Amino acid sequence: MTRDVRILVVDDDFRVAALHAGVVDAMAGLTAVGSARTASEARAVLADTPVDLALVDVYLPDGSGIDLVREIRCDAFVLGAANDSSTVRAGIAAGALVYLIKPFDNAELARRLAAYTAYRRILDAPQVTQAQVDAALSVLRSDPPTARRDDAVSVTERRVVAALTDAGGPLLADEIAERVGVSAGTARRYLADLVRSGVLAMELQYGSTGRPRQRYRLGARTDNPRETGRSWLG
Repeated sequence: MTRDVRILVVDDDFRVAALHAGVVDAMAGLTAVGSARTASEARAVLADTPVDLALVDVYLPDGSGIDLVREIRCDAFVLGAANDSSTVRAGIAAGALVYLIKPFDNAELARRLAAYTAYRRILDAPQVTQAQVDAALSVLRSDPPTARRDDAVSVTERRVVAALTDAGGPLLADEIAERVGVSAGTARRYLADLVRSGVLAMELQYGSTGRPRQRYRLGARTDNPRETGRSWLG
């Protein structure tokens, strides 16, 4: 993809909407193009602004977020507190690529958004093979990647994990890129994949102004190599 993925946040709670937009804006290759507190506001934004993905709450003041997902032409995630199976099924039937039950932490939303960018990257071609379709759907579901032999783990992945291990604490993407000796863009691509697979975890660092920044730390899957089938540093 040569341009940022454009994302609309639809949530009647302005604090939640701002939080979700902050997660979007902190991620490389993603841009929040606006927020809407009602279905009618969302329709107005969609009529005037190109949107690739909408993050839609279930309960909106003027209607159902699931009905909105059913009618819009862009991709959509449902992010809602409704956890009854009928609502979940309705959201998926309406066309939601992901149904994420509130509450969830920033890292989980970031992980799902990283999976979505990978999904788009795999299907970014006029024609695709069945293997590519299967891979895109698998990554979108955030399925654990197939276990690889230790010697098949990329050198860059090992160096990223080693940099965080040596640091003894979280690092910003730019700091990791400098320690590994790759460009910031390259580091962010590896970091997104490692977060999606659970090897790393991401958290947001908020400053007084500007976009929040992503900090990365080791995730649960590096704690027990025998459980994951990988030895990241050996």
